[in-house]
Parts: sequence; C-alpha cells; structure tokens
Amino acid sequence: MGLKDQQISEWKRFYKSFMFAWSGIYQTFKSERNFQIHVMIAAIMVILGFVVRFSIIEWVIVLFLIGGMLALELMNTALEHVVDLVTQERKPLAKAAKDAAAGAVLVYAILSVIIGITLVYNNL
Repeated sequence: MGLKDQQISEWKRFYKSFMFAWSGIYQTFKSERNFQIHVMIAAIMVILGFVVRFSIIEWVIVLFLIGGMLALELMNTALEHVVDLVTQERKPLAKAAKDAAAGAVLVYAILSVIIGITLVYNNL
C-alpha cells in the first residue's frame, strides 16, 4: 500500500470514528429520557441566553455546562450498558456502580442549575 493509500485509509478511520460517536449520541437521545430532558433544558438555556443577552464569558460558561452535562450523561449511559452486559443479576457492586454514576450526573446537574439561574438572574 502506497503512502497516499495509507493516508486515505487513515482519513476513512477518522471519519468512521466520528460516525460511531454521532451514532452513540443519536441512540442515547432516542432511548434515554434523562438525556432528552438535558437536551431540552439546554435548548431552553440557549434561548434564555439570547433573551437576556449573555456576555461572551457567560456563553462560554453555559456551553461548558451544557457540554459537560451531555458528556456526563453519555458516560453514565455507557456505564449502565456495560454493567448490564456483565450481569443481569442484582449484585450490590453493580448497583453501587450505577448509583455512583447517576450520582455524578445529579451533582453536575444541580451545579448547572444553580449557575444557570445565577446567570439569568444576573442579566434581568
């Protein structure tokens, strides 16, 4: 295989990795109610940001919160799927892993809500 063929192959793998990632996001959106709720709240925050005219710094904060929240929810979903693959039985460690991941999402969601309310209130 020549250098050009190798470069094309690398680009194809790179493209496929993005397609797999988008597929994961799409599948999670279709099947996970909590992810759908987070996306809806994110859309509301973006609309509110335009209404109250967030500053550049406020937009950066909101976008980091949205991105972090969605990424954390995707990781939580992945962990739940892996635990379910390993065992269908009720095991204390499986429950603890799922609960801890859900707890991480909850902590970040509460923090995001507090910061979001603060930003909106600050601009009223």
